[in-house]
Amino acid sequence: MRDKNNVTQAGSPGHAALSLRLLDAGGADCDKTRMQNPRTIDPDYLTSRLKALLDIPSPTGFTDEAVRYTARELERLGLEVKLTRRGAIRALRPGAAQRPARGIVSHLDTLGAQVKALKENGRLELVSIGHWSARFAEGARASIFSSRGTYRGTILPLKASGHTFNEEVDTQPVGWPHVELRVDALTHQRDDLLQLGIDVGDIVAIDPQPEFLDNGFIVSRHLDDKAGVAVMLAALEAMQRAKIETPVDTYWLFTIGEEVGVGASAVLVPEIASLVAIDNGTTATGQNSQEFGVTLAMADQTGPFDYHLSKKLHELCGEHAIQVQKDVFRHYRSDAASAVEAGHDVRTALLTFGVDGSHGYERIHLQALISLARLTIHYVASEVQIERDAEEVSGLRGFTHQKVHEAKQDLKADEQARS
Repeated sequence: MRDKNNVTQAGSPGHAALSLRLLDAGGADCDKTRMQNPRTIDPDYLTSRLKALLDIPSPTGFTDEAVRYTARELERLGLEVKLTRRGAIRALRPGAAQRPARGIVSHLDTLGAQVKALKENGRLELVSIGHWSARFAEGARASIFSSRGTYRGTILPLKASGHTFNEEVDTQPVGWPHVELRVDALTHQRDDLLQLGIDVGDIVAIDPQPEFLDNGFIVSRHLDDKAGVAVMLAALEAMQRAKIETPVDTYWLFTIGEEVGVGASAVLVPEIASLVAIDNGTTATGQNSQEFGVTLAMADQTGPFDYHLSKKLHELCGEHAIQVQKDVFRHYRSDAASAVEAGHDVRTALLTFGVDGSHGYERIHLQALISLARLTIHYVASEVQIERDAEEVSGLRGFTHQKVHEAKQDLKADEQARS
């Protein structure tokens, strides 16, 4: 029987060697003797935390257990942890100065569904939690959290039997009104569901079905953004292990409502001057994201990210030999957007790991996660460039420049190269 958490690709000679080469390119491998390097990320720690997080259902609105797990791990790493009323986490790692503090943020909540109606055929109509297509819900195994406990079931299209509906299975519409949840219990009619304690509004969690392959690929639902949480924990573990000092306080933030747009709206403190979100990139046609290295988002649907902070992060990649590519996302927002929209005057940036099939059955690579964790450490350990950011409001002195110069061109050389 195949272990879903440790899958070896059959018929792929040298896949293990390929995996090590990719991890080496990201600055880390599985050789424990390299742990003396203060910038080395422990891949075993990272993947073990990701596996644990994936095992905890946490669709938006049902995040308490994921919050408890993450908060306990942060306390184990030695950080001072505080929670908001609803459970967003703010963990402080002190630096040499309190201001201008830096914030790193990812989100614990995932996509999911909610019971919209109890149907007369004994099945459940659903609405989505977060924005994702019912196309990716079809066939998913799921848990329904009712007042009497958890039930299991499968999300199916309304016409699910090929023996009955023949070609209509392939021609029926796609959308949440065209799927239903078949509960694995004796439910032939609506009253049967009521007797079980299932009701409108019950949260439905979608099984992640994770596979961790020997070649470094990770395939699962909900890698957005549990992989980002694991990246932050791995960066912190490396920093605590190596006793890395930072010039200013860093706040490690974990939100619980990003998938519905509220994200980091209520977790920041006034000391935070810059906020770096860690989330998924989109490796798809027309995008520049990749499943390897760091994908630095320059803009999302809310507009450009901070010029100076994004520039600094890109330069740090060059200084420390971290693969990086830039991208722009048209149908995307993150915790950074919700912070700014809530009125926080902070510089924002977005670091991403390339995801194939985002908001579906997603795929990433461990090398990208390690690259992100390394960059996170280099960023929080770097010197503050804009000292004026220590104050929320001040005069013109020390304000930034965006000077531009005319680019030099050697047109003759270009013409010779083309001839």
